[in-house]
Amino acid sequence: MTPDFEGKVALVTGASRGIGHAIAAELARGGAAVTISSRKPDQIAAAADELRGLVPGARVLAVPANTGNDDDRAEVVRRTVEEFGSLDVLINNTGINPTYGPLADADLGAVRKLFDVNVVGALGYVQLALKAWMAEHGGSIVNIASVAGLRSSGVIAAYGASKAALIRLTEELAWQLGPGVRVNAVAPAVVKTKFAEALYSADEEAAAARYPMRRLGDPADVAQLVAFLASDQASWITGETVRVDGGMLATGSL
Repeated sequence: MTPDFEGKVALVTGASRGIGHAIAAELARGGAAVTISSRKPDQIAAAADELRGLVPGARVLAVPANTGNDDDRAEVVRRTVEEFGSLDVLINNTGINPTYGPLADADLGAVRKLFDVNVVGALGYVQLALKAWMAEHGGSIVNIASVAGLRSSGVIAAYGASKAALIRLTEELAWQLGPGVRVNAVAPAVVKTKFAEALYSADEEAAAARYPMRRLGDPADVAQLVAFLASDQASWITGETVRVDGGMLATGSL
């Protein structure tokens, strides 16, 4: 069962599709009013319409924004509180990966952009959420990390390093913001989304065979865990990074 979010307001970044979209739908099913954001105005507007179709009666606000832009982040938070009156749940889902291959050859501009969005942007949203609502009223934050942040990841090493930083950020924030604000993270393995398509599209069956569960993840697998961590059902859980990886890390490989 989806946890109860009646009377709560949630902000989900990177929510035009994939994991972010599934999280927004799960929170809306629980009764939350949901703000969704992503860079492209047409895509985020279409995503909002889709959510209203999936969850009849859902209150959804779509705000186009680049998570790496200070002014865009501030506008998303401002409009959320203006429209819905609070901001109780923040899901930092936005993630980019503009560079592949050995770190020794990595383009430093791409690495800077990656960290600015995946880490600094997430912290920026936390700061804004605190100032706008959570510092006084409390709340829950869930950061979407990756198993690549828990173990060396080869060709996506820079991305993995950024997610490792997000995991550490989660722990530091949990310590600093308790007891009023809980901060947790989830670490998915390969989930069937457009973002991860390059990691499985050549041979999905072979990719899935590496997992004890013998399948890749579905966005709903992540969304249901995130909803639990964001809810009052997880009221004594903070500073945790929970793997949702079909058993991949249990095999000792990535």
